[in-house]
Amino acid sequence: MGVDAYRFSIAWPRLIPDGRGAVNPKGLEYYNNLINELLSHGIQPHVTIYHFDFPQALQDEYHGMLSRKFIDDYTAYADVCFKNFGDRVKYWSTVNEPNIEPIGGYDIGFFPPQRCSSPFGINCNNGNSTTEPYIVAHHLLLAHASAASLYKEKYQAKQGGKIGLTLLCWWHEPATQAPEDIAAAARMNDFHIGWFMHPLVHGDYPPVMRKNVGSRLPSFTAEELKRVLGSFDFVGFNHYGAAYVKADLSKLDQKLRDFMGDAAVKYDMPFLNSKNQEENAGASAGQIQEPCGHDPRECSGNAPDDEFRSQYLQDYIEATLQSSRYGSNVEGYFVWSFLDVFEYLYGYRMGFGLYGVDFSSKERTRYQKHSAKWFAGFLHGGELRPVALPGKVYSQ
Repeated sequence: MGVDAYRFSIAWPRLIPDGRGAVNPKGLEYYNNLINELLSHGIQPHVTIYHFDFPQALQDEYHGMLSRKFIDDYTAYADVCFKNFGDRVKYWSTVNEPNIEPIGGYDIGFFPPQRCSSPFGINCNNGNSTTEPYIVAHHLLLAHASAASLYKEKYQAKQGGKIGLTLLCWWHEPATQAPEDIAAAARMNDFHIGWFMHPLVHGDYPPVMRKNVGSRLPSFTAEELKRVLGSFDFVGFNHYGAAYVKADLSKLDQKLRDFMGDAAVKYDMPFLNSKNQEENAGASAGQIQEPCGHDPRECSGNAPDDEFRSQYLQDYIEATLQSSRYGSNVEGYFVWSFLDVFEYLYGYRMGFGLYGVDFSSKERTRYQKHSAKWFAGFLHGGELRPVALPGKVYSQ
């Protein structure tokens, strides 16, 4: 295709099956082979250290990220990664989407370990949706800072790499121009993105979170603040779409509040304000709101003729270019993803890839989608917006 960088994550349980202690030699061999093969083709590996795959042994031992023990075990695992791969890996992302895992896993309860409490979560039988998401996020932030400090103090000068983290980045816009809705969108962005960025840049959680969450929001010690503040060389954003929100200040009157209650907003038909946005949002999530036709793969984003995805990528790359021209320090752009992959909640049912994989085939046959052809052409100097094919109408 002509890509010069490839983003992947290392599976903690694959490298250290018990979460701490002995390293699995087969896991070590697998990642060394992958990294070496990439570099032999001039492709720079960008490695995520932790991506939603917490070792079961540690979950059983101390309830995982609810315990501060997680920070030490994660740092030891990161050390194994730096020590074994850092001579060739120059870009490290400590954690992937730490601003959604606490909500999915400890507030609503649809992510592992499925902890939540009534009336907020789904099928809750353990957990506390009002406190645990904030505790888990706090520990994830401290784990990131610990690993980043270790890298900067022990490895960076010798290995010459960079370290950061990757956040989920829904963007929130006001559903109306009413002042309370404008304030609600800013507040939701603070709760969603500022939850991690504000401590990293300013040394504490956003003031609106301190105010609304109160004593349920953990505090940093002076030593922790030293580590957290500025503990990144870059920040990655996984962006799928925008959502429209309205103020719902009545939530602040409730004695029991979870994350959305503290944010005091409600969603107002996210992503569905136009046909184009509906298709774009669906494309990003692999769920295309269009008839299946004769090819069932179309219902899951797996069809070869995925021109909607090419259009989606054109929109995003153009917006990224404009952002760069306005002065933002954009270092790079990744398409998620190169191949159809195992998805956290939907297994192999959703097709995110530029290249499809036929999972019913023993050979796992790959096929090139329209988006792969367009993106490869673009990387080789083609037009950002080529002339549309006859009979195809792109909405703007």
